Amino acid sequence: MPGRGSSSPIVVGQRVILSTADEKLQVQSVVCYDRKTGKQLWKTDVNKGGFNPRIHTKNTHATPTVASNGTHVFAVFNNHGNVQVTALTLDGEKAWQEVAGPFQPKQYQFGYAPSPVLYKSTVIVVSDYENNGYLAALDQKTGKQVWQTARPGTVSYSSPIVGRVAGKDQLLLSGCYQVISYDPNTGKQLWSMRGVANATCGTMVWSDDMVFASGGYPQRATVGIKADGSGKVVWQNTQKAYEQSMLVHNGHLYTVTDRGIAFCWDAKTGTEKWKGRLGGKVSSSPTLTGGNIYVSNERGTTFVFRPGPQKFELVTKFQLGDEAMATPAFCGNQVFVRAVSRANGSRQETLYCFAK
Repeated sequence: MPGRGSSSPIVVGQRVILSTADEKLQVQSVVCYDRKTGKQLWKTDVNKGGFNPRIHTKNTHATPTVASNGTHVFAVFNNHGNVQVTALTLDGEKAWQEVAGPFQPKQYQFGYAPSPVLYKSTVIVVSDYENNGYLAALDQKTGKQVWQTARPGTVSYSSPIVGRVAGKDQLLLSGCYQVISYDPNTGKQLWSMRGVANATCGTMVWSDDMVFASGGYPQRATVGIKADGSGKVVWQNTQKAYEQSMLVHNGHLYTVTDRGIAFCWDAKTGTEKWKGRLGGKVSSSPTLTGGNIYVSNERGTTFVFRPGPQKFELVTKFQLGDEAMATPAFCGNQVFVRAVSRANGSRQETLYCFAK
Protein backbone atom coordinates (compact mmCIF):
# COMPACT_ATOMS: atom_id res chain seq x y z
CA MET A 1 0.00 0.00 0.00
CA PRO A 2 1.11 3.57 -0.58
CA GLY A 3 1.62 6.04 2.25
CA ARG A 4 0.90 5.64 5.96
CA GLY A 5 -2.31 5.35 7.93
CA SER A 6 -3.97 3.69 10.92
CA SER A 7 -7.48 3.48 9.50
CA SER A 8 -9.08 0.06 9.27
CA PRO A 9 -10.20 -1.42 5.95
CA ILE A 10 -13.91 -1.71 5.18
CA VAL A 11 -15.58 -4.10 2.74
CA VAL A 12 -18.29 -2.84 0.37
CA GLY A 13 -19.47 -5.62 -1.94
CA GLN A 14 -16.41 -6.66 -3.93
CA ARG A 15 -14.37 -3.62 -2.87
CA VAL A 16 -11.98 -3.13 0.04
CA ILE A 17 -11.57 0.56 0.84
CA LEU A 18 -9.35 2.49 3.24
CA SER A 19 -7.58 5.82 3.65
CA THR A 20 -3.89 6.68 3.57
CA ALA A 21 -1.58 9.69 3.60
CA ASP A 22 1.73 10.54 1.95
CA GLU A 23 3.40 12.57 4.68
CA LYS A 24 6.29 13.75 2.48
CA LEU A 25 4.06 15.12 -0.29
CA GLN A 26 1.26 15.98 2.18
CA VAL A 27 -1.43 14.17 0.19
CA GLN A 28 -4.42 12.40 1.78
CA SER A 29 -6.13 9.72 -0.29
CA VAL A 30 -8.77 6.99 -0.36
CA VAL A 31 -7.69 3.71 -1.96
CA CYS A 32 -9.87 0.88 -3.27
CA TYR A 33 -8.82 -2.72 -3.98
CA ASP A 34 -10.54 -5.62 -5.69
CA ARG A 35 -11.72 -7.99 -2.98
CA LYS A 36 -10.92 -11.13 -4.99
CA THR A 37 -7.48 -10.25 -6.35
CA GLY A 38 -6.10 -7.37 -4.28
CA LYS A 39 -5.62 -5.32 -7.46
CA GLN A 40 -5.85 -1.56 -6.88
CA LEU A 41 -9.03 -0.35 -8.59
CA TRP A 42 -8.58 3.33 -7.87
CA LYS A 43 -6.83 5.86 -5.68
CA THR A 44 -8.44 9.26 -5.21
CA ASP A 45 -6.42 12.12 -3.73
CA VAL A 46 -8.82 14.26 -1.71
CA ASN A 47 -6.46 16.83 -0.16
CA LYS A 48 -3.01 18.28 -0.68
CA GLY A 49 -1.12 20.29 1.95
CA GLY A 50 -2.15 21.76 5.27
CA PHE A 51 -0.93 18.86 7.42
CA ASN A 52 -0.63 19.60 11.11
CA PRO A 53 3.13 19.89 11.74
CA ARG A 54 2.78 18.18 15.12
CA ILE A 55 0.99 14.89 15.81
CA HIS A 56 1.61 12.01 18.20
CA THR A 57 4.25 9.57 16.96
CA LYS A 58 1.66 6.77 16.99
CA ASN A 59 -0.94 8.81 15.14
CA THR A 60 -1.11 9.36 11.37
CA HIS A 61 -2.72 11.81 8.95
CA ALA A 62 -5.12 9.02 7.88
CA THR A 63 -6.40 7.55 11.14
CA PRO A 64 -10.24 7.78 10.81
CA THR A 65 -11.80 4.73 9.17
CA VAL A 66 -14.00 5.47 6.15
CA ALA A 67 -17.73 4.64 6.18
CA SER A 68 -20.09 3.58 3.39
CA ASN A 69 -23.83 3.49 2.85
CA GLY A 70 -23.48 1.07 -0.07
CA THR A 71 -23.43 3.71 -2.80
CA HIS A 72 -20.90 6.25 -1.47
CA VAL A 73 -17.83 6.28 0.74
CA PHE A 74 -17.34 9.00 3.35
CA ALA A 75 -13.80 9.91 4.38
CA VAL A 76 -12.77 12.31 7.14
CA PHE A 77 -9.36 14.00 7.30
CA ASN A 78 -7.81 16.75 9.38
CA ASN A 79 -6.03 19.37 7.29
CA HIS A 80 -5.66 23.16 7.05
CA GLY A 81 -6.86 23.33 10.68
CA ASN A 82 -10.24 21.81 9.77
CA VAL A 83 -12.24 18.59 9.75
CA GLN A 84 -12.77 17.83 6.06
CA VAL A 85 -15.50 15.41 4.95
CA THR A 86 -15.41 13.95 1.43
CA ALA A 87 -18.04 11.79 -0.28
CA LEU A 88 -16.86 9.50 -3.10
CA THR A 89 -18.73 7.14 -5.38
CA LEU A 90 -17.75 3.48 -5.31
CA ASP A 91 -15.75 4.21 -8.47
CA GLY A 92 -13.69 6.85 -6.68
CA GLU A 93 -15.34 9.94 -8.16
CA LYS A 94 -15.72 12.87 -5.80
CA ALA A 95 -19.40 13.61 -5.12
CA TRP A 96 -18.85 16.49 -2.65
CA GLN A 97 -16.38 17.84 -0.15
CA GLU A 98 -17.21 20.06 2.82
CA VAL A 99 -15.52 21.44 5.93
CA ALA A 100 -17.50 20.37 8.99
CA GLY A 101 -15.64 22.91 11.14
CA PRO A 102 -12.26 23.58 12.75
CA PHE A 103 -9.98 21.27 14.70
CA GLN A 104 -7.19 23.37 16.20
CA PRO A 105 -5.99 22.00 19.55
CA LYS A 106 -3.35 23.97 21.43
CA GLN A 107 -2.51 21.98 24.57
CA TYR A 108 -2.29 18.46 23.12
CA GLN A 109 -1.25 18.57 19.46
CA PHE A 110 -1.53 14.83 18.91
CA GLY A 111 -3.54 14.94 15.69
CA TYR A 112 -7.08 13.90 14.76
CA ALA A 113 -8.57 10.40 15.14
CA PRO A 114 -12.42 10.07 15.26
CA SER A 115 -14.12 8.07 12.52
CA PRO A 116 -17.45 9.19 11.03
CA VAL A 117 -20.70 7.37 11.78
CA LEU A 118 -23.64 7.11 9.37
CA TYR A 119 -27.19 7.50 10.64
CA LYS A 120 -30.24 7.53 8.37
CA SER A 121 -29.44 10.26 5.78
CA THR A 122 -26.58 11.90 7.69
CA VAL A 123 -22.86 11.45 8.28
CA ILE A 124 -21.88 12.51 11.81
CA VAL A 125 -18.42 13.73 12.85
CA VAL A 126 -16.93 15.12 16.05
CA SER A 127 -14.20 17.64 16.81
CA ASP A 128 -13.17 17.77 20.46
CA TYR A 129 -10.67 20.50 21.29
CA GLU A 130 -10.37 23.61 23.45
CA ASN A 131 -13.05 26.28 23.24
CA ASN A 132 -14.83 25.42 19.98
CA GLY A 133 -15.50 21.67 20.02
CA TYR A 134 -18.61 20.42 18.23
CA LEU A 135 -20.58 17.44 16.98
CA ALA A 136 -21.93 17.90 13.43
CA ALA A 137 -24.26 16.02 11.09
CA LEU A 138 -23.99 16.52 7.32
CA ASP A 139 -26.42 15.38 4.63
CA GLN A 140 -25.05 12.30 2.89
CA LYS A 141 -26.24 13.43 -0.56
CA THR A 142 -25.16 17.08 -0.49
CA GLY A 143 -22.75 17.59 2.39
CA LYS A 144 -24.87 20.41 3.77
CA GLN A 145 -25.06 20.77 7.53
CA VAL A 146 -28.19 19.27 9.13
CA TRP A 147 -27.34 20.15 12.74
CA GLN A 148 -24.41 21.08 14.96
CA THR A 149 -24.05 20.79 18.74
CA ALA A 150 -21.39 22.40 20.92
CA ARG A 151 -19.07 20.09 22.85
CA PRO A 152 -17.49 20.78 26.29
CA GLY A 153 -14.23 22.20 24.95
CA THR A 154 -11.32 19.90 25.84
CA VAL A 155 -9.20 17.62 23.67
CA SER A 156 -10.42 14.05 23.14
CA TYR A 157 -10.33 11.48 20.32
CA SER A 158 -13.24 9.03 20.56
CA SER A 159 -15.54 8.29 17.63
CA PRO A 160 -19.30 8.79 18.02
CA ILE A 161 -21.57 5.79 17.49
CA VAL A 162 -25.34 5.25 17.35
CA GLY A 163 -26.81 2.34 19.31
CA ARG A 164 -30.34 1.16 19.96
CA VAL A 165 -30.26 1.34 23.75
CA ALA A 166 -33.08 1.41 26.33
CA GLY A 167 -35.69 1.46 23.56
CA LYS A 168 -34.35 4.36 21.48
CA ASP A 169 -31.55 5.35 19.12
CA GLN A 170 -28.80 7.09 21.08
CA LEU A 171 -25.68 8.81 19.78
CA LEU A 172 -23.02 7.85 22.32
CA LEU A 173 -19.70 9.55 22.99
CA SER A 174 -17.10 9.60 25.77
CA GLY A 175 -14.37 12.09 26.59
CA CYS A 176 -14.10 15.68 27.85
CA TYR A 177 -14.86 14.39 31.37
CA GLN A 178 -18.25 13.12 30.18
CA VAL A 179 -20.14 10.10 29.01
CA ILE A 180 -22.99 11.58 27.02
CA SER A 181 -25.98 10.58 24.89
CA TYR A 182 -27.52 12.68 22.13
CA ASP A 183 -30.57 12.34 19.90
CA PRO A 184 -28.94 11.44 16.54
CA ASN A 185 -31.82 13.09 14.67
CA THR A 186 -31.31 16.53 16.20
CA GLY A 187 -28.05 16.58 18.16
CA LYS A 188 -29.90 17.47 21.37
CA GLN A 189 -28.54 16.02 24.61
CA LEU A 190 -30.54 13.16 26.12
CA TRP A 191 -28.44 12.59 29.26
CA SER A 192 -24.88 12.77 30.54
CA MET A 193 -22.71 11.76 33.45
CA ARG A 194 -19.51 13.29 34.74
CA GLY A 195 -16.52 11.02 34.60
CA VAL A 196 -14.18 8.53 32.94
CA ALA A 197 -11.47 10.91 31.70
CA ASN A 198 -10.54 14.08 29.91
CA ALA A 199 -9.29 12.25 26.82
CA THR A 200 -10.59 8.91 25.53
CA CYS A 201 -10.03 7.18 22.19
CA GLY A 202 -12.25 4.09 22.29
CA THR A 203 -15.77 3.90 20.89
CA MET A 204 -18.54 3.17 23.40
CA VAL A 205 -20.42 -0.16 23.45
CA TRP A 206 -23.79 -1.15 24.88
CA SER A 207 -26.03 -4.01 25.98
CA ASP A 208 -29.75 -3.91 26.84
CA ASP A 209 -30.24 -0.70 28.86
CA MET A 210 -26.58 -0.12 29.72
CA VAL A 211 -23.64 1.55 27.99
CA PHE A 212 -19.93 1.13 28.68
CA ALA A 213 -16.97 3.48 28.36
CA SER A 214 -13.30 3.35 29.25
CA GLY A 215 -10.21 5.56 29.28
CA GLY A 216 -8.13 7.47 29.35
CA TYR A 217 -5.90 10.43 30.13
CA PRO A 218 -5.06 11.52 32.77
CA GLN A 219 -7.69 9.50 34.67
CA ARG A 220 -8.25 5.76 34.27
CA ALA A 221 -11.61 4.05 34.64
CA THR A 222 -14.08 1.67 33.05
CA VAL A 223 -17.77 2.32 33.77
CA GLY A 224 -21.15 0.70 33.25
CA ILE A 225 -23.98 3.25 33.05
CA LYS A 226 -27.76 3.08 32.89
CA ALA A 227 -28.87 4.56 29.55
CA ASP A 228 -32.47 5.16 30.59
CA GLY A 229 -31.91 8.88 30.98
CA SER A 230 -30.74 8.79 34.57
CA GLY A 231 -27.03 8.54 33.75
CA LYS A 232 -26.68 6.33 36.84
CA VAL A 233 -23.28 4.68 37.25
CA VAL A 234 -24.02 1.02 38.01
CA TRP A 235 -20.39 -0.03 38.42
CA GLN A 236 -16.88 1.31 37.96
CA ASN A 237 -13.30 0.05 38.18
CA THR A 238 -9.82 1.46 37.61
CA GLN A 239 -8.85 -0.45 34.45
CA LYS A 240 -8.11 1.53 31.30
CA ALA A 241 -8.72 0.82 27.64
CA TYR A 242 -7.50 4.16 26.32
CA GLU A 243 -6.96 3.76 22.58
CA GLN A 244 -8.99 0.64 21.86
CA SER A 245 -12.70 -0.06 22.00
CA MET A 246 -14.31 -2.76 24.15
CA LEU A 247 -16.62 -5.61 23.18
CA VAL A 248 -19.90 -6.95 24.63
CA HIS A 249 -21.03 -10.54 24.10
CA ASN A 250 -23.63 -12.69 25.88
CA GLY A 251 -23.84 -10.49 28.96
CA HIS A 252 -20.11 -10.01 29.39
CA LEU A 253 -17.79 -7.10 28.66
CA TYR A 254 -14.36 -7.81 27.21
CA THR A 255 -11.40 -5.52 26.77
CA VAL A 256 -7.67 -5.61 26.25
CA THR A 257 -5.90 -2.80 28.08
CA ASP A 258 -3.12 -0.64 26.68
CA ARG A 259 -0.60 -2.93 28.36
CA GLY A 260 -1.96 -6.07 26.73
CA ILE A 261 -4.02 -7.58 29.57
CA ALA A 262 -7.37 -9.10 28.59
CA PHE A 263 -10.33 -8.79 30.97
CA CYS A 264 -13.80 -10.29 31.18
CA TRP A 265 -16.40 -8.63 33.39
CA ASP A 266 -20.06 -9.31 34.07
CA ALA A 267 -21.72 -6.52 32.07
CA LYS A 268 -24.49 -5.86 34.59
CA THR A 269 -22.43 -5.92 37.78
CA GLY A 270 -18.84 -5.28 36.73
CA THR A 271 -17.68 -8.41 38.55
CA GLU A 272 -14.34 -9.57 37.19
CA LYS A 273 -14.56 -13.09 35.77
CA TRP A 274 -10.94 -13.43 34.63
CA LYS A 275 -7.90 -11.65 33.29
CA GLY A 276 -5.07 -12.91 31.13
CA ARG A 277 -1.81 -11.39 29.96
CA LEU A 278 -1.32 -11.28 26.21
CA GLY A 279 1.80 -9.13 26.10
CA GLY A 280 2.87 -5.97 24.32
CA LYS A 281 1.13 -2.62 24.00
CA VAL A 282 -2.24 -2.63 22.24
CA SER A 283 -3.88 0.09 20.13
CA SER A 284 -6.26 -1.91 17.90
CA SER A 285 -9.65 -3.17 19.08
CA PRO A 286 -10.80 -6.73 19.79
CA THR A 287 -13.22 -8.33 17.33
CA LEU A 288 -15.49 -11.34 17.89
CA THR A 289 -15.95 -13.65 14.90
CA GLY A 290 -16.27 -17.39 14.34
CA GLY A 291 -16.55 -18.03 18.07
CA ASN A 292 -13.24 -16.37 18.95
CA ILE A 293 -11.94 -12.92 19.85
CA TYR A 294 -9.07 -11.53 17.79
CA VAL A 295 -6.82 -8.63 18.83
CA SER A 296 -3.39 -7.45 17.66
CA ASN A 297 -0.67 -5.73 19.63
CA GLU A 298 1.45 -2.89 18.28
CA ARG A 299 4.27 -5.30 17.37
CA GLY A 300 2.07 -7.19 14.89
CA THR A 301 1.24 -10.22 17.06
CA THR A 302 -2.41 -11.27 16.80
CA PHE A 303 -3.89 -13.16 19.75
CA VAL A 304 -6.95 -15.37 19.45
CA PHE A 305 -8.85 -16.26 22.62
CA ARG A 306 -12.26 -17.64 23.49
CA PRO A 307 -15.12 -15.60 24.92
CA GLY A 308 -16.85 -16.92 28.03
CA PRO A 309 -16.79 -16.19 31.76
CA GLN A 310 -15.26 -19.48 32.96
CA LYS A 311 -11.56 -18.81 32.29
CA PHE A 312 -9.10 -17.10 29.99
CA GLU A 313 -8.33 -19.51 27.14
CA LEU A 314 -5.78 -18.55 24.51
CA VAL A 315 -6.45 -20.44 21.25
CA THR A 316 -3.43 -19.34 19.23
CA LYS A 317 -1.30 -16.39 18.22
CA PHE A 318 0.49 -15.44 15.00
CA GLN A 319 2.84 -12.78 13.71
CA LEU A 320 2.23 -10.53 10.71
CA GLY A 321 4.74 -7.78 9.97
CA ASP A 322 6.34 -5.66 12.66
CA GLU A 323 3.52 -3.26 13.55
CA ALA A 324 -0.27 -3.33 13.76
CA MET A 325 -2.29 -0.26 14.72
CA ALA A 326 -5.43 -0.81 12.61
CA THR A 327 -8.22 -3.23 13.53
CA PRO A 328 -8.79 -5.98 10.92
CA ALA A 329 -12.03 -6.23 8.97
CA PHE A 330 -13.89 -9.57 8.94
CA CYS A 331 -16.38 -10.32 6.17
CA GLY A 332 -17.78 -13.74 5.38
CA ASN A 333 -14.89 -16.21 5.66
CA GLN A 334 -12.27 -13.56 4.91
CA VAL A 335 -10.19 -11.26 7.09
CA PHE A 336 -8.48 -8.10 5.82
CA VAL A 337 -5.44 -6.92 7.75
CA ARG A 338 -3.41 -3.72 7.41
CA ALA A 339 0.10 -4.38 8.70
CA VAL A 340 3.54 -2.75 8.60
CA SER A 341 6.93 -4.28 7.86
CA ARG A 342 10.31 -2.65 8.32
CA ALA A 343 13.49 -3.77 6.57
CA ASN A 344 16.78 -1.99 5.92
CA GLY A 345 15.40 1.23 7.37
CA SER A 346 12.37 1.34 5.06
CA ARG A 347 8.73 1.16 6.10
CA GLN A 348 6.08 -0.59 4.02
CA GLU A 349 2.35 -0.96 4.70
CA THR A 350 0.65 -4.03 3.26
CA LEU A 351 -2.99 -5.05 2.98
CA TYR A 352 -3.50 -8.79 3.40
CA CYS A 353 -6.55 -10.97 2.74
CA PHE A 354 -6.79 -14.35 4.47
CA ALA A 355 -9.54 -16.82 3.64
CA LYS A 356 -10.82 -19.97 5.30
